[in-house]
Amino acid sequence: MRLWGPRSLGLALGVFMTIGFALQLWGGPFQKRLPGLQLRQPLAPSLGSAVSSCPPRQRLVFLKTHKSGSSSVLNLLHRYGDRHGLRFALPARYQFGYPRLFQASRVKGYRPQGGGTKSPFHILCHHMRFNLKEVLQVMPSDSFFFSIVRDPGALARSAFSYYKSTSSAFRKAPSLAAFLANPRAFYRPGARGDHYARNLLWFDFGLPFPPEMKTKRGNPHPSRDPKSPQLNVLPSGAGLRAHYTLDPSPLLHPAPTVAGGHSQTSSHASLDLGSSSFIQWSLAWLDSVFDLVLVAEYFDESLVLLADALCWGLDDVVGFMHNAQAGGEQGRSAVSSGGLTAEDRQLTARARAWNHLDWALYVHFNHSLWARINQYGQSRLESAVAELRARREALAKHCLVGGEALDPKYITDRRFRPFQFGSGKVLGYVLRSGLSLPDQEECERLATPELQYKDKLDAKQFPSTVSLPLKTSRLLSP
Repeated sequence: MRLWGPRSLGLALGVFMTIGFALQLWGGPFQKRLPGLQLRQPLAPSLGSAVSSCPPRQRLVFLKTHKSGSSSVLNLLHRYGDRHGLRFALPARYQFGYPRLFQASRVKGYRPQGGGTKSPFHILCHHMRFNLKEVLQVMPSDSFFFSIVRDPGALARSAFSYYKSTSSAFRKAPSLAAFLANPRAFYRPGARGDHYARNLLWFDFGLPFPPEMKTKRGNPHPSRDPKSPQLNVLPSGAGLRAHYTLDPSPLLHPAPTVAGGHSQTSSHASLDLGSSSFIQWSLAWLDSVFDLVLVAEYFDESLVLLADALCWGLDDVVGFMHNAQAGGEQGRSAVSSGGLTAEDRQLTARARAWNHLDWALYVHFNHSLWARINQYGQSRLESAVAELRARREALAKHCLVGGEALDPKYITDRRFRPFQFGSGKVLGYVLRSGLSLPDQEECERLATPELQYKDKLDAKQFPSTVSLPLKTSRLLSP
């Protein structure tokens, strides 16, 4: 159990919620939202379950990391919030000023809250570079914070294909193998788009970089605070928020530098210590902020734990994969040594070494995920995962032409055609004809890509405004 330190700006900041498990995932019979589906019977509640003490969590902050399966998580959040009439903190376009640090002012309809005034938003989940201080201006202090990570060996493959036209380092390299063989021949710290080329997860989490990785190009960006920010190192394993002073900005808003037109956080001289200690401090800080971090290689296991932590039903986390590239590998098969050639294993090792901060993140959160799995119970988890996969398969057969994702050339309905970006084709879905009206509505929710769903939610929350067209050339990639 860990205690949340006080969360309000300028005063001690709220109660640090426990990260122990919610009592039971199942809690009672699942309601079948698609009456036409012949799904297996729901699992019986586990002995000792106490449903009444476990209300569903509906104040959520999801850090949507890049190329980590986060679009699939976003879809389940869109569906849950849409179905339950929850209010989303939405960007004016499709991202919150990424790659710059998140600012509360970028939330559509945001108004600074007075003391004691409850936030009007339930869910914050679209692309941003995490900035806790500003997030807490938008979301209540008792929100459930979670994110997702992916093995850098797999993430590098996906990022190189997807961001080859965006990252100057990737654009100059003839192949990922050539890039990883000599990355410094292509990579320039601070160059436009090159945050995609190294330690992308670390960047998305808004963490400062170790002193030896400071951006050398560009001029330091002056801090907005009158005092120079400092990152004060706290004892390992301490409840970091419990140690916030009256001015939490030194911990929450490290000083950025600007290079190539983009902001990149660098560490302060007060953290001029060994890289290992720096990484451990950063991971301890993340542990104090995030209640759960999913792992892409164990996506279904992560979803079961998420449903358990949120006191949601299994149907709430069952869905289809989104923003997947044709020919891409999903899950553990992408990095397992058994199915890789010697060349692939070398590429994976080099990707992990080049993205060593991301590798430290991944190892840490993979370990914490399995600690939670052991606490949840291996056999119980296996049963839940089997049920989740059976429900997903039943939904796919019932909703989708071919029962699977299709090449975008077959998707003529613009509502379901995913945004195409990068060198690979992004797959999508075509709905079967003849569905009942309730089934049609639910299948549409399951198949709607993130950009179109964001527009749908935008129109629902702000009916008097008109969304920008998806084809805009300035659209940032998902």
